[in-house]
Amino acid sequence: MQRALKSVQMRRMEKDSQQDFVVRTQVRFVAEQSDETSNRYVFSYTIQISNIGAVTAQLISRHWIITDGNHQVQEVRGQGVVGEQPTLAPKQSFEYTSGTVLATPVGTMRGSYLMRGEDGREFSIEIPQFVLSVPRVLH
Repeated sequence: MQRALKSVQMRRMEKDSQQDFVVRTQVRFVAEQSDETSNRYVFSYTIQISNIGAVTAQLISRHWIITDGNHQVQEVRGQGVVGEQPTLAPKQSFEYTSGTVLATPVGTMRGSYLMRGEDGREFSIEIPQFVLSVPRVLH
């Protein structure tokens, strides 16, 4: 079961309108890879990052904070996303799909991307929390 795209506009900390991005998330519970008896719940998530600002920027790294229903927190840091460090010119988007495994049927993810503008300055795009949930667990 897929959830609707969630769109949140991200702004750089200094509120510089030259570097604006929209991040959309889509989450899917992967039942065929999950095993409830082993407390293994697999989720895929698709992220679309769109540059709606005026400055070209490259995605350098990611930082995710993943929390399961037992409040167990896992932090994931790494270069780029899915092996890439995409550069987004104004009006360009990049989309990728990845996944995570939880020990509970419900959890959350939030995080940030470190970006580098064409002028060499770095800034963060904060990704607000979104929910990972087995269908029919949350109302």
